[in-house]
Amino acid sequence: MPPSYDTDPRLLRAFTAVAEELHFTRAAARLYVAQQALSRDVRRLERELGAELFVRTTRQVSLTPDGERLLPYARRVLAAHDELGEAFLAASRPLLVDLNSPGLAHERVLRRARELAPDLELMARYESGLTGAARAVLAGHLDTSFGRYGGLAADLRAGLGSQFVRYEPMAVILPEDHLLAGLPEVPLAALAGERIYAGAGNERTPEWTDLAARLFAGRGIELSPPAPLAVGKEEFRRIMAKHRHPVLAVVEFPPMPGCVLRPLVDPVPLSPVSLVWRKGLRHPGLDALRAAAAEIGAREGWLVRPPDSWLPEDEPGLPVRP
Repeated sequence: MPPSYDTDPRLLRAFTAVAEELHFTRAAARLYVAQQALSRDVRRLERELGAELFVRTTRQVSLTPDGERLLPYARRVLAAHDELGEAFLAASRPLLVDLNSPGLAHERVLRRARELAPDLELMARYESGLTGAARAVLAGHLDTSFGRYGGLAADLRAGLGSQFVRYEPMAVILPEDHLLAGLPEVPLAALAGERIYAGAGNERTPEWTDLAARLFAGRGIELSPPAPLAVGKEEFRRIMAKHRHPVLAVVEFPPMPGCVLRPLVDPVPLSPVSLVWRKGLRHPGLDALRAAAAEIGAREGWLVRPPDSWLPEDEPGLPVRP
């Protein structure tokens, strides 16, 4: 059986650079590597092939007959390798960006990313819940999503990269004739005795229900039992009119008919939002998203935690506080 070769293209690239420059220092500079590392790669290739490829003297470097024979093959292999990379280059396909729900602040991050990378295609998706979206990201059906990274199960977090984006203040959606609807802000204590919907039973959003349960604990606030998910403004209005349970939300949740949105205070509860992606994903669109989130966050104070605020204890993925 003939021998098989599984040569690292990096070794062939090192060899080709030296063969074309006939100078190790210039070849190393061309590849942006240390000369010692380049020499090590060439020696490794020589060992793998069982052939001496260069004649080295203190004054010059020249190819041996085996080196001359290898060079055209190495060039063809590298050309095919580069062609393969171009064919599957991440930038040649859209980046699928889950924004959770329409109208949230995540859309501003996406808009800015599109401005930073106008030649790329960043496609919006709305998966309504990070747990469901994270499963889709790990399965390769989505590329990125936004939400409470620390609320994901450990096995999901293990396959994801993350960047903290925002401390997002929370709010409550009330029927417009609710007793608390006339307040500009709703103290948490004023919700004692209320039953509030926070996605209970929705398998796509357990991280949100968990956040609500932690917030309500010890405050006399009850989680509303599982209910069908209302999709669309008209369904939201109908369900709100029928059940009249306030709904836990964030301050930038879009307006809903027949309802008012009021920020929660005393303390200000925060929803920690991160951008998540599949570990190992390389795409310039992801770079643009991360840059956009950092830019907006710095400009608008998204990374500054309000002094009178609440977060769940021991939350993974939060910035290290000084």
